[in-house]
Amino acid sequence: MKKIRFGVDLGGTKCSVVAADENLNILKKKVFPTGKEAQPLNLLDDLIKCFHRYKRELGEDSEIVSIGISCGGPLDEERGRILCPPNLPLWDNVPVVDILQDEFHIPAAIRNDADACALAEWMYGAGRGTLDMIFLTFGTGMGAGLILDGKLYKGSKGGAGEVGHVRLSESGPEGYGKKGSFEGYCSGGGIANLAEMTIGRKVSAKELCRMADEGDEEAKQILKISAGYLGRGIAVLIDILNPEMIVIGSIYQRAARHFETEMRKTLKEEALSGNRRACRIEPAALGDRLGDIAGLTAGVELMK
Repeated sequence: MKKIRFGVDLGGTKCSVVAADENLNILKKKVFPTGKEAQPLNLLDDLIKCFHRYKRELGEDSEIVSIGISCGGPLDEERGRILCPPNLPLWDNVPVVDILQDEFHIPAAIRNDADACALAEWMYGAGRGTLDMIFLTFGTGMGAGLILDGKLYKGSKGGAGEVGHVRLSESGPEGYGKKGSFEGYCSGGGIANLAEMTIGRKVSAKELCRMADEGDEEAKQILKISAGYLGRGIAVLIDILNPEMIVIGSIYQRAARHFETEMRKTLKEEALSGNRRACRIEPAALGDRLGDIAGLTAGVELMK
C-alpha cells in the first residue's frame, strides 16, 4: 500500500489542500479562497469533499495515514481547535481536528503556522542538520518558530516565539497592536503602515519591491528602514538564543535583495560578534512549497 498524507495550510486569504507521498512530494493540490468572511463549516465541507476526491483518484492501493493542519494562532493544539485568529475572526473555537478525524478515522493534528514552517524548514529545507534554528515568518505578520537543542520549543503555555510583539522603537508603524514593534516594521501590514507614515499612502510590500526594482528612491528608503529593524530584531534573537541558523520566509524569501545589505549592517552594529558569526541567515529553501509542506509536517510529527 502507498502511504499518503493529507495537509492543509489555512491562511487569511487562502486555504491550500494537498495530498503527498511519504517523501512529501505533492500529488494533488487545490486552493480555496478564505478571507475574514470565510464561514468555517462551509470551508470545512469543501475541504472534506476535496480529500474524498483525492482518496478516489489516488486509488485503492493508497492508504491515508495522517492529516496535518498549519494555521495562524491562537490555537488550542492539544484539543485541536482554532480560537478566533485575527485573520479568521469567524473561526471561534472550531474543533477542526475532531471534525476531520470523525470524517476520515485517521490521526489529525494542528500546529501554529510559524511552528509548522519551522519544522518544515528544519526537517526538509534550509535548516537540515542544525540543532538550533529560528524560523521567522515575515509575511502578513511576524512570528517565530524555535527549534532549540533539536526539538520544537513552545514555552510553558505554547506561547513561545511571539517575536512580533517585541517593541523595537518608542514610536513607529503599528503591528501586533503595538507601535514600533518588530511586526510593525517587518511584516506585510507593517510595511504598508510604514509607507503611509513615510510618503502619506499605504503601499504593499510587493508593490514597494517592484517600485524599488525600477529605481524609485522613496520605495528604496522604506525598504531600507524595514531592513534595518529586521537586523535589530534578529540581533536580539541571536544574543538571547545563540542559534546556528535563522531562516526567513515570505517577503524576505522573495525579495532578500532589498533587505540583505542594511539588515547585515545593523546586525553587525547590534549583535555580539561571536554570536553573530556563529549564525547563518538564509531565506526559506522550500519557497512557495513551504506552506504545503508545513501543513503536511504537522501530520508527520503526529506519526512519530
